[in-house]
Amino acid sequence: MLIDGQVVNSCLVAAGQVEGCAVVTVEGLAPDGELTPLQRAFVERGAAQCGICTPGMLLAAHALLQQNPRPSADDVRVGLAGNLCRCTGYTKIIEAVLACRT
Repeated sequence: MLIDGQVVNSCLVAAGQVEGCAVVTVEGLAPDGELTPLQRAFVERGAAQCGICTPGMLLAAHALLQQNPRPSADDVRVGLAGNLCRCTGYTKIIEAVLACRT
């Protein structure tokens, strides 16, 4: 999840610690129900497999693109390094994020 725009591991944060903070979960990326370009890129490129890592990948990628709208593949790898995926091998995930560069 994102706390005040920073990526954090949600399992390491107690609810009381975020009082007064801006908290965004994967559901908050598309509050109107429309998928964001990043979410669509994940779907279109098959970047989401079993779905366990997908929320973290999407939030980390979103934060990365907010900080660096034109990341290189290496920037994406570093930006997603805190997330583990055992299904895709990361290639499709990196391609999806790179497709969203502005």
